[in-house]
Amino acid sequence: MKITRENIDALNAVVKVDIAKEDYSEKVEKILSDYRKTANIPGFRKGHVPMGMVKKQYGKAVLAEEVNKILQENLNKYLSEEKIDLLGNPLPKMKDIAWEDDDYSFEFELGLSPEFDVDLKTKKAITRYDVKADDKMIDDQVKNIQKQYGKIIAQNEVEKDSEITGTFTNEAEGIENKFTFTLDQIKGKTNEKKFIGAKPGDQINLKTKGLFKDDHVLQNALKVEHDKAHGLEIEVNFELNEANKREAAELNQELFDKLFGEGNVKSTDELKAKIKEDAEKQFTQQADQKFLNDVTEYLVDNTKFDLPSEFLTKWMQTAGEKELTLEEAKAEYEKSEKSIRYQLIEGKLMKDNDLKVDFEDVKESAKGMIKMQMAQFGQTNPSEKELDDIAARVLANQEEVRKISEQVVSQKLLDLYKEKANVKTKELSYEDFVTEVYGKQK
Repeated sequence: MKITRENIDALNAVVKVDIAKEDYSEKVEKILSDYRKTANIPGFRKGHVPMGMVKKQYGKAVLAEEVNKILQENLNKYLSEEKIDLLGNPLPKMKDIAWEDDDYSFEFELGLSPEFDVDLKTKKAITRYDVKADDKMIDDQVKNIQKQYGKIIAQNEVEKDSEITGTFTNEAEGIENKFTFTLDQIKGKTNEKKFIGAKPGDQINLKTKGLFKDDHVLQNALKVEHDKAHGLEIEVNFELNEANKREAAELNQELFDKLFGEGNVKSTDELKAKIKEDAEKQFTQQADQKFLNDVTEYLVDNTKFDLPSEFLTKWMQTAGEKELTLEEAKAEYEKSEKSIRYQLIEGKLMKDNDLKVDFEDVKESAKGMIKMQMAQFGQTNPSEKELDDIAARVLANQEEVRKISEQVVSQKLLDLYKEKANVKTKELSYEDFVTEVYGKQK
């Protein structure tokens, strides 16, 4: 057997595999001989069927199967030994095979990974945000905690500070949903006046357009789909069930222990410090994701290399469950090109900086996530055995392994970018961060 490669250009090659009779004949003869021993053909005793008849009936199928086995095994071995970086899979150059010759030749088109370098020292510095929880945010959070854990006092009628519970209905739209909200979530003085002074049992007719300051509250209030809630213009009836006032909880040790466990927070200052710490952990995650996205976008836009686009388009025609037309494959390639480029850049960065993801990395990441989830339910100090046992169950799912592995890769690249990219740090409040990044207030 002979395998040769012809490089068409830097991104495309053709591999030719020549298979001679001596490569397969012994194996084929053995299989046919075994068939002869077990074949049931009318008119002949088992094991006494003439070999010529066995070859006539089974010969071509056995030959084709064995040649294809030899072809795939040796092609894969060649590509591995030659360390050829491929994009997609080898594409066979189709031709009709009669399976009547002694020697066979097969050709495969290859799409080759491009050679390129990645420069993290960008000309323009990429902003990394350092988001802080300011005093106003912390004070507001303290008030929210006091309100959430405060004493509920029933009211005879709705007042400005009321927490309102009632049922929204619209028979034509199939809406009937009980919901609790505060009057400060209502938009506009006109709507607010409809609630002030209302008593349990009262019916209030409302227009949904502009009813709440946030359409997402309307979505929950009416229990409708997200897209339907935006711009919804219908009338609804609201039956008031109850109005309550929350008396703010006292900032004392009982509340601190309820929030953070016994003795972990002992004063209002420590409470604020804990709120600040927890908030800024979340802000760091958001800021890191923004930074990672910005570096990724920059690298894709500014790391120049060509791709074997014609080959990849042809490969995409047959790579999925359903074969695509050429036009469909071209559209799919255009949608996928940016992703392909980033995968190549990511692989290059991992290789050049000796970044690896092994099972221990994945396991430790899984345990970290499990620990955070357990903490949300008050289990703040799980044993290593508990974490190992839960992690083992999680990692038995290959899809979970893939997701966590991707998260580990992202974290390693994030650390690399922080260390080696051209970065400028900008400190600002969360409100200013949201405004600057998303162009609107939270």
